Amino acid sequence: MAENTEINSSPPDDSILSAINEDVFFHQVTTRICGDLDIGKALWRCHLYLEQIFPLDEIFLDIWDRKNGAIMRVAHSTSAQGCVSNIRIPVPEEVMNLLEEKVDSNSQRFYNTNDSDELAELIGPYVGLHNVSDLCLTLKIEDQRLGGLILRAKGHHRYKPEHGPLISLVHDPFAVAMANALTHREALKLKEQLTEENQFLNEELEKLSGEVIGADGGLSHVMEMVHQVAPLSNTLLLLGETGVGKEVIAGAIHRTSSRKEGPFIKVNCGAIPESLIDSELFGHEKGAFTGAVAQRRGHFERAQGGTLFLDEIGELPPAVQARLLRVLQSKEIERVGGSRTIPVDIRIIAATHRNLETMVAQNLFREDLWYRINVFPIIIPPLRQRRIDIPKLAEYLRLKKAKELGLPQAPELHESALNRLRAYPWPGNVRELENIMERELIRSQGAPLSFSDLPELVASEPEPDEELSSLAQAETRHIEKMLEYCEGKVHGAGGAAAVLGLNPSTLRNRMNKLGIRYGRELTRN
Repeated sequence: MAENTEINSSPPDDSILSAINEDVFFHQVTTRICGDLDIGKALWRCHLYLEQIFPLDEIFLDIWDRKNGAIMRVAHSTSAQGCVSNIRIPVPEEVMNLLEEKVDSNSQRFYNTNDSDELAELIGPYVGLHNVSDLCLTLKIEDQRLGGLILRAKGHHRYKPEHGPLISLVHDPFAVAMANALTHREALKLKEQLTEENQFLNEELEKLSGEVIGADGGLSHVMEMVHQVAPLSNTLLLLGETGVGKEVIAGAIHRTSSRKEGPFIKVNCGAIPESLIDSELFGHEKGAFTGAVAQRRGHFERAQGGTLFLDEIGELPPAVQARLLRVLQSKEIERVGGSRTIPVDIRIIAATHRNLETMVAQNLFREDLWYRINVFPIIIPPLRQRRIDIPKLAEYLRLKKAKELGLPQAPELHESALNRLRAYPWPGNVRELENIMERELIRSQGAPLSFSDLPELVASEPEPDEELSSLAQAETRHIEKMLEYCEGKVHGAGGAAAVLGLNPSTLRNRMNKLGIRYGRELTRN
């Protein structure tokens, strides 16, 4: 940095104080401290002027943050440079109380390391008050305490009583500069957050705009449950093999809920390293750990007002499971390295391909968390159990992947292609079908898609009643789980019908068709 103002490099003496014109002093300081939105740069310019008048090695602008029990450093300057600062200095409550008491009783205070001053002795170890002299000016706006301006010089008793009234003359410009700096900082933070949110929302808009393929076919029972539960706010659990489309169903729930205008944030719990998962989910404060160079909001805060989809929840470490349970119970989070709680208004949809009941028995998953998320599980059948959806899925993926690959025209399906696709067992489900479709488009060179490298007739094409039987089995298991959860109660408060969102008569008719025993039938041999 360079400063055009001519300065006197020799230490100030008493004659300078007596010769100071107060109006000129006020004008010179005000011009410098209010002349730049960069508070570090503005403070440095003040430093170059003030060091001609005061003993001066450093200047600090601090906030006294009672809520977080800390002194927050806003800016710092030396004769060489000035900079914006984000240093947080934790101090005990009794020190904060005494600091506020002292500064309220006297707007200027002098501190020396060899003085028998109660506040100097208490606060010295936290603010580096060692072999130095400090002149502190309390900054307020409309009786609201902002913090303090601290002038520091090396050595003992460097400041004199005459310095106090002089620095008090520029209380207002420093207070305004401090308030402007804090407002500017919040504006920049808000801009960063809005940019971040906009990026997230743009990425999700396309994925949330389409219909669920199979909603009127193999997923009709699933979609019926989706429509029942989407308008509510309870936590949900999606169960199904890898690649069945749990994310698609979660998106459908969000899209048809009252939170559809809010964000839909997706997190693959199994893809985040254990050392980073706390920061990713809950966010962190600046300086919370090595590499935390700025405050960062986590996925819980990003999902505010919307839906957070936690895929593969069974991969969460036990410690994170405990913190997730607390969030579900209290609707509050704490960032890593932070001390204040942040309320969150979100809906959580969890998903897994693993058997959480078995994991609970093996002490790999918290039992209380399992009960918390398993109130209304939705089981998504694998693709081999809903082959009726394969033609529509194949057509949708053919057009989608051709567009993504930049093909001028999507090749047609060979007449034998659908038979091969329906006969294949699809261990990787819809995700495998998507990958195979992309590979076939790349290899086809414009020719009809035949999928000739798929094994022939791995499984015979099922009859329609076989498909219906598979869906009925899934529905039977789900209703039986609800009956077990409700201790056999069908109707009334806490009954299975209420939990499933069905009329009790409708549920009984469905259980009769599926052969599910209930009520008096359970007592028959």
